[in-house]
Amino acid sequence: MIRTPLRPLARILKAREKGENPDVIEAENVRLRQEAEQDRARDRAEGRLLVLGMAFFFAFAVIGGRMGVLASTEAEEPRAQAQGNPIIGQRSDIVDRNGRILATNLDTYSLYAQPHHMVDPAMAAEKLLEVFPELDGERLLRDFTGDRKFLWIRRQISPEQMQAVHDIGSPGLLFGPREMRLYPNGPVAAHILGGASYGREGVSSAEVIGVAGVERQFDDYLRDPANEGAPLELSLDLTIQAAAEEVLAGGMSIMNAKGAASILMDVHTGEIISMVSLPDFDPNNRPQVLTNGDQSDSPLFNRALQGVYELGSVFKIFAVGQAMELGLLNANTMIDTRGPLQWGRFRIRDFHDYGASLSATDIIVKSSNIGTARIAMQIGGARQREFLGELGFLEATPVEMIEAPSGAPLLPRQWSEISTMTISYGHGLSTSPVHLAAGYASLLNGGLRVEPTLLRQDGPQYGDRVVSEQVSAAARSMLRQVVERGTASFGEVPGYEVGGKTGTADKPRPQGGYYDDKVISTFASVFPADDPQYVLIVTLDEPVESSGDRPRRTAGWTAVPIAAEMIRRVAPLLGLRPQIETLEPTGVTLTSN
Repeated sequence: MIRTPLRPLARILKAREKGENPDVIEAENVRLRQEAEQDRARDRAEGRLLVLGMAFFFAFAVIGGRMGVLASTEAEEPRAQAQGNPIIGQRSDIVDRNGRILATNLDTYSLYAQPHHMVDPAMAAEKLLEVFPELDGERLLRDFTGDRKFLWIRRQISPEQMQAVHDIGSPGLLFGPREMRLYPNGPVAAHILGGASYGREGVSSAEVIGVAGVERQFDDYLRDPANEGAPLELSLDLTIQAAAEEVLAGGMSIMNAKGAASILMDVHTGEIISMVSLPDFDPNNRPQVLTNGDQSDSPLFNRALQGVYELGSVFKIFAVGQAMELGLLNANTMIDTRGPLQWGRFRIRDFHDYGASLSATDIIVKSSNIGTARIAMQIGGARQREFLGELGFLEATPVEMIEAPSGAPLLPRQWSEISTMTISYGHGLSTSPVHLAAGYASLLNGGLRVEPTLLRQDGPQYGDRVVSEQVSAAARSMLRQVVERGTASFGEVPGYEVGGKTGTADKPRPQGGYYDDKVISTFASVFPADDPQYVLIVTLDEPVESSGDRPRRTAGWTAVPIAAEMIRRVAPLLGLRPQIETLEPTGVTLTSN
């Protein structure tokens, strides 16, 4: 930039020649220079103002755009961000064999507090107690007025509770979205489903994990995103399960029993169509585990799977079946039943005196302990143990439940000759009703081993052969005669040929020995007996039938009527058509026109 001098020499000389004052020229140049500086300063200021104005314009445009986006979205609570792996809240449904929902997910909200954001902590605590009376008011106030920055109030709340908390209007009470596990059928199939709870939790999500039953057994599958929400399909039939629970609950009440269990199983696939244990619970509000006392008294205890009992005379058909398979006898072979049968200091007696001998069939029909024990002596302990092992009685069942290993059989310390004799009629070996169902299914389906399962199967699932088809048919015939003319006469169901065996076993005392007035009564049945499709096991704990002059505890009076009613209810639901006998016309004379 070239600046003009304030006193240019040429103009100064001319001014002196004309007698003018040179200072005027300097003053004029000073003024012009100042005016030019002012113009440049004004231009710079105007440029800066323009830039600043553009900046404000764009800033307000961005803010306005963001406000428009927020106005068009749904309002949501602030969310705390946590480091680490994301919490996967989605969990697959559980359905029955027909696709009906047994367990699913429900979108809900959790409630948590940030006390440092509260305007009036005392008022917030007081109002919360009106919504949730079960909360500890003193502790809540102490937490709200203390140093805590975060605390859970409720892991899940209903829409009505959420609205009530909204109405409190405290900025420190916040909601977090999450999923809860819902069992829409309440206590139906409670022991099978088990229940779920929360694992890792955040304010914006929670991890639903299984705590018992199939929820725990298949926890990895149900939580695996790779399954794309595909449901877990069980072998249960929801309608049949509900019917079985209703019948068993009514029977348990009528028979004054402490507990009850039932198993309905397909003899060809091993599918468990129904499994009931009473008393039961609602998995939506799962009770706490007992910390003292007898765990079998808890409603959480699955009597059908975890309960191992000496099941009594229902075992006799295995001894006779094995003896027929070994060629030691046939259905008509006469067996010595004179008693009592003495072995050392032990005496084996029958409920009644059946005379000097009974056929193998009548030993089952009349339920002779002495006759069964003599057959077991012919078989021998080693072969008996091997046969029961082939039927699955010596190890825990492979049922797909986390509780299955806890239902392992209780075996004698030494499989002695007296053990062989008592086990043949259901004493000295404790097993679960599920074991019994699988054993009956394998013996009576034609003689092929099947294993119990809670998963839907496609077609028969046969294993190794345990007895021949002829022995299997003979065993079914014996069981049918038990219902027709034996200890299970109350088991007749019109239209359906039912075969079965009763079993009444004294309950063992904790300190040793057996109770005189407490029993486990069981009826193990198969239907239709001529073309077996299903086995049904009904077990009652300490039943007493008191309609007569004296109390009756045997299975024929307690478990059998319940099983018969259950078969009557569920057989049509299973698609089994009743067999109606057609009578030949008598006394009719044909005439011609």
